[in-house]
Order: sequence, then structure tokens, then C-alpha cells
Amino acid sequence: MSTSITQDMAYRQSLMKYAEKYGVSRASRKYNKSRSYIYFWKARWDGSVASLACQSRRPHSHPNQHTQAELKLIKDMRRRNPNLGMVEFWHRLRQRGYTRRPESLFRVMRKLGLFPQPKPTSSYKPKPYEQMTHPGERVQIDVKVVPRSCIADPHLRLFQYTAIDEFTRLRFLAAYPEQSTYSSADFLKKMIAWYVKHGIKVECVQTDNGFEFTNRFSNSKRNLPTLFEATAAKLGIRHKLIRPYTPRHNGKVERSHREDQKRFYSCHSFFSLDDFAKQLAVHNRRSNNFPMRPLHWLSPLEFSVQYV
Repeated sequence: MSTSITQDMAYRQSLMKYAEKYGVSRASRKYNKSRSYIYFWKARWDGSVASLACQSRRPHSHPNQHTQAELKLIKDMRRRNPNLGMVEFWHRLRQRGYTRRPESLFRVMRKLGLFPQPKPTSSYKPKPYEQMTHPGERVQIDVKVVPRSCIADPHLRLFQYTAIDEFTRLRFLAAYPEQSTYSSADFLKKMIAWYVKHGIKVECVQTDNGFEFTNRFSNSKRNLPTLFEATAAKLGIRHKLIRPYTPRHNGKVERSHREDQKRFYSCHSFFSLDDFAKQLAVHNRRSNNFPMRPLHWLSPLEFSVQYV
């Protein structure tokens, strides 16, 4: 029984104490309660407030409840057929004289605990974040779909490919008209060349499980490497995939996309792919010169210069 005291229980306790001191008739007039009501709770009261709690009004029996013979039949049948489906189990019971509805059978089986208990599942414990020790150790890559509200031509689709170095937060952005493994491979080549110009040698790239990066979840091409994977292998770069449906593992690039939405896409419009590429290049230079708290209020460019 719960140890919490409700307002009604406290009220009845006050009533019982008053009736004990001044009598039932006087308590009835003061609390505006019938004498039968006071006698009812007085019979239950043992001096503790817990005895004044409302008890369940559920009936102990029902004229149409399962008989002992029916319960024994259900238990015996379930013991012999522990993995049988509900409909087939009910059908076999009917062949042995059971006349109840499947809904009644389900309720009584649940009450008797005849359903198998679900296996306990261990909760997922994320591994502690692996801090990078030098520039280029791992670069996160992702694709952002440009909002249609920013594009003047309703038939034009634009995509922003983003790479961010986990150690220096230095970003490289590129504009593409499609989201495909061909675009991803082309972006990888341009990204490597861009980071080399800034004195950074990329050792590993980390992406999600999209089809523009991998065939991991393809039904027919699972063992066939994509053009992006083949390009990474050719360039001697390790390709790491994040845990499925866990975008937080690519958190730095995901966070940068939210900042892009706030600082860039919310106040710009694009009329063509070339126009988008030019504006994106300006935004890329601006973001790489923006001070960041994780870098001790240095910009990614200022921070990366220390390690070149």
C-alpha cells in the first residue's frame, strides 16, 4: 500500500479524532456527514491514517468468471504448447469444449502469467568520446540539403557537402547539384587538396551510412564498394562509418549545419549553382575565421596554424 496521505485521508482522520472526543452526533453536525458514514469509517479506523484509505471496489468474483475446470484446461494446454499462437491455441481449446471468446482467453492468460516474459535488454552505453591528438586524424563529412526557400528556381536542387576536421574545426564546403556517390568522390578529392594547402594530411574520414557514401544497407550491392569508398582507398584514407541511426556520432558536422542554417541559409537566396558556389565560398572563409570556445576563442585558421 502506498504511504502517501491524500487530502481525503487527512480529512477522515480529523473527523475520527473529533468523533472520538465529542461523539458521533456532534461530529455529524460539525462535518456535515451522516452518522452511517462516520460509523463506517470508525469501524475501519485503527488509529493509523493508512486505515482510512479507500480500498478497491473490484468484486472478488463474477457469475461468468472462468471455472476451475476451464483454468486447469488452459494451464495444461499452455504447458504442453508454450509457443503456440493465440488464435491456434484458442482453436485447440474450442475442440476440447472451451466456449469463451479469444478476448476472455487473453485476459485470463495474462492474469495467470502464461505469456513468456520479454527477455531483458541491456541498455546501450555509449563509449567515451575519443579525443583527436593532431590535425587530420579524423575528418567528419556530411551532406546538407539546401532549403527550397533559398532557391529562386523551383526546379533547381542544391546540396552542400561539408568536411570538418575534428581537431582544428577547420571546414571545407563545396556546392553540388546532386547527392550521389560521384559527387561524394569528387568532393573527397577536392577536400584532400584543400587540406593539403593548409598543411593538413587527412588520415581518416567519417561519414554516416547514406548511399552517397556506402552500400552497407543496400540489398543488391552490399559487397560492392561505392565510388567514394574506392576513391578513399586509392588515396590511402581510412573510411569510418558511424553507428546506424546515430547522427550524434557525427556531431561536429551536424552542429555546423545548424549554424549554417542560422547564419547563412536564413538570409541568402541562390539563383544558380555557380551563384550558390560563390556565396558558399565566402561563407566558408567567414566561418573558418570565426572564433570558437573549444579552441580557446581562436578561429579554426588561427588554431590550425599552431600545428602546421
